[in-house]
Amino acid sequence: MPLPAYDLTGRTAIVTGAASGIGRASAALLAEAGATVHCADLNDEGARATAMAITDSGGAAHPHHLDVSRRDQVAAVVDNALQRTGRLDVMANIAGIMHASAVLETEDADLDRVWNTNFKGVLYGCQEAARAMVATGTPGSIVTMASGAIDTGAPGLLCYGVTKAAVVQLTRTLATEVGRHGIRVNAVAPGWVRTAMTDRHTAEAQRQAEGPMVRMSPLGRVGEPEDIAHAVLHLASDASSFTTGQILRPNGGVAMPW
Repeated sequence: MPLPAYDLTGRTAIVTGAASGIGRASAALLAEAGATVHCADLNDEGARATAMAITDSGGAAHPHHLDVSRRDQVAAVVDNALQRTGRLDVMANIAGIMHASAVLETEDADLDRVWNTNFKGVLYGCQEAARAMVATGTPGSIVTMASGAIDTGAPGLLCYGVTKAAVVQLTRTLATEVGRHGIRVNAVAPGWVRTAMTDRHTAEAQRQAEGPMVRMSPLGRVGEPEDIAHAVLHLASDASSFTTGQILRPNGGVAMPW
């Protein structure tokens, strides 16, 4: 059992992107800390698998189909969570996609697709969660997922980097607006993490991509989904009760901005 400040017993959490990677690891850890976790993802089978793994381990979880770019679907997941427990304590907006193209080769359709998922999807999650928390008087925590791409230019990742930078500004702005309700809003900006998103390369391409990250990191390694899940748990729990509008960077020391 985590230390008391990390105990989420009796609390309700929604995790988007829960089918795999950081989302799956975060859902599992929040459940281990005691939360009832709503595992939402466009990948129905993956969402069910995550929820089943949690319940098989003695936790409480419910799977949901969710396209985060659809406001109505985001609202439906939040409403379902409220109907089950009457409260929403944690909203972890983790779902995201990546598109690789140089600036001069980026098409409108590419930008729109990434923007709708990575920014609008987070915006809808923040809005629906904050409204629910205000309505129920719940001093909750909203966690967004940024990226190390906010700190440095990444060739070929214009769409991804721009949307993650927008998420940071959304996080800071919302934190100033809902703090009076006791609601905290923070972002996690991971470095390179081994997930399904990064594993789509060949083994050699993966090695070449990770090599520079390993050399740049004072820790000499890249991240695992569980590394980021612990950052999500910290921001979701009372351990960060005096933290809002901040960007937590579990990146192995690759970037150290002031």
